[in-house]
This record gives sequence, structure tokens and C-alpha cells, in this order.
Amino acid sequence: MLAPVRHIVGLTTIVRERQLPVAGTVHVRVNQKVGSMDVIAEASWARDHVLLDVARTLRMHSLAADKLIKCKVGDQLAAGAEVAVGKGMFPRSVRTPREGRVVAAGGGQVLMEASRTKIELKAGIPGTVAEVLPERGAVIQTAGALVQGVWGNGKIDTGLLVNISDGPDGVLTRERMDVSLRGSILLAAMVQDAETLEFAGDMPVRGLILSGLYPALMPLAREMRYPILVTDGFGPMPMNSAAYKLLSTNAKREITVNAETFNRYSGVQPEAIIPLPITSDPPPARDSEMLALGLQVRMRRPPHMGRIGIISQLKPGLTVLPSGLRAPAAEIRLENGETVLAPLVNLEVVG
Repeated sequence: MLAPVRHIVGLTTIVRERQLPVAGTVHVRVNQKVGSMDVIAEASWARDHVLLDVARTLRMHSLAADKLIKCKVGDQLAAGAEVAVGKGMFPRSVRTPREGRVVAAGGGQVLMEASRTKIELKAGIPGTVAEVLPERGAVIQTAGALVQGVWGNGKIDTGLLVNISDGPDGVLTRERMDVSLRGSILLAAMVQDAETLEFAGDMPVRGLILSGLYPALMPLAREMRYPILVTDGFGPMPMNSAAYKLLSTNAKREITVNAETFNRYSGVQPEAIIPLPITSDPPPARDSEMLALGLQVRMRRPPHMGRIGIISQLKPGLTVLPSGLRAPAAEIRLENGETVLAPLVNLEVVG
């Protein structure tokens, strides 16, 4: 059975495709070195559209209204600009309710784009441009340590990784932070209160890597200007041993946290990347792997959610689980020596 892979690996080749949601302008070239915060492409798009029904306002046929429309496609109009004026002693007029650009005119109507916004696409990882995607973005490649999480607040930043946790099950509080941590990315296990997130933003830090986040804090976490990466889940979740060991042993290194929102369809996951010097490209990490004896896996569901172990036996056929359900299952030897039975669907490969 194929299982998804949660990438927690000390050295691998990392290739990421970065694309704008709409067509725009790409600013990089093949083989160019980029930093994680470099803008590689940008575009503008309209958040709102305004439809002016000239024919209806002037109470005439659409063909007659077209002859009175003063603007054309591409015109930039100020708020209150006159689009058309009728005839007669007391003519009606049509004016723009706000500033915008004309994108269509005809059939007695004018369509405007309003509230245009510029989108800047950041590289997301430090590396080399392997391919340019015309009008959309680029493919970027680097090598280093990679830790993927389960949730991110959509922000990106780079900084020095500082471990301020007491261990994989520690709790970050406001009292543990001081001005010496300003501009750092903190490895901090769990956060249980809003005051801690807000204080980290006021310092400010450049990011938090957490094992668990209380669900009630998710709306506030999304509003924070710094990236927040959750490695394991929500509530009082200790960090899995593989992620904690890799991150804690790389403390004082430069790290990029790309806390993108998880997307099961595109495969995008929130992740932390630690660039490392190499003499040759290491093999890339696979996104799925066949379950087999000896593989290191992580539990994705209670009662052992987040625990890591080794597959010691793959059960043939269907196995009756403690819940009474029958499903393909395996025996997992946990790090503390305990052996537990788990359905295969609840496992993900770590590597």
C-alpha cells in the first residue's frame, strides 16, 4: 500500500514550483540565485468590478446608448467621471461611483475594474532558478534539511533558528521571550494563549515553529505578520521526535519558514527549510512510498497521534481493530519499545 510521506529529512534536494494566481511579470532568469524573500514575479488584479447600465439609466435602447458612451476599453477613470450624458432640456448623466479602469464597453453598458491590488510572489525558498514559467513564476531548487508541518498561517520569512523550548513537550509563554530573541525564528513547542502570540509579534520575531496550537488561537495566528508553522496538530501536542531532533540540532543556522496553507490538491504544505552546503545534489524526497518492514512511520490519528515508530509486521488481509472495524493494519514498534496495532490508512512515512 502506498502511503504519503511527511518530509523530515536532514539533507535532500528540494524543488518548488512558485506561481502567481493570475498572469503577470516574471523578474528572474534561469540559474539566478534568489533568497526566500526575493520577489520573483508580480501581477495586479481587481478585487471588485462595477457595472454601469447606461441604457437603463438614460432610458433608451442599447444601440442609442452606445453612441453616447464617452469612454473606451483601457481608459482609467476617476471617481465621478462622466461616462455618458443623455439628450434633452434636463439630460440624465451616468458617472463613475469610484476610480477604475474600463474593461468592456458596449451593449449599452460599461464594465470597470475597481480597487486594483498588486500581488508579489516571493521565492519561498533560497536557491537557484531551475526554470522560468512565462507570466506565472519559476521553479526553484535548493538543497538542505526539510521539515514539513500540518498547518501554516500563510506567511514567509527567514531568520536565525533559536531553540527556546524545554523539550518536544514544552510550552512557550511570554516570560520565556526577551529582546535578545528579536529577529529570530523560535523553535518553541506549544502555545496555549493569545498573549504569547501577540507578544512575539510586538518584539518582533521572524517566525514560530510549534508542535501544537490551541484551535481557538487559529484566527489570531492567521493575523500575525510573522510565519507560524505547526508540525504536529492542535491542542496539547508534543513535537514528534524526528522533527524536534532535526530542528534542535540545527539551532543557530539560517532557516526559512514558508508557512503556506496546506492544499491537498496541489500538494503544497507548510514547511521549514535549512539550506546546507553540498558538493553534489542529494536525492530528492519522494511524496509517497510503499509501506514495508523497517520503515519509520508517524501516526496520523488518535490514540497514538504524532508518535513515531518502525513497522515491525505487516498483517496479511484484514485485521480486526480494537474499534471492531476490519482493515489492513500493521504492528508498529514505538520509540519507547511498546508495540501497537494501527490501520495502514492512519500511517505516514517519515523521511
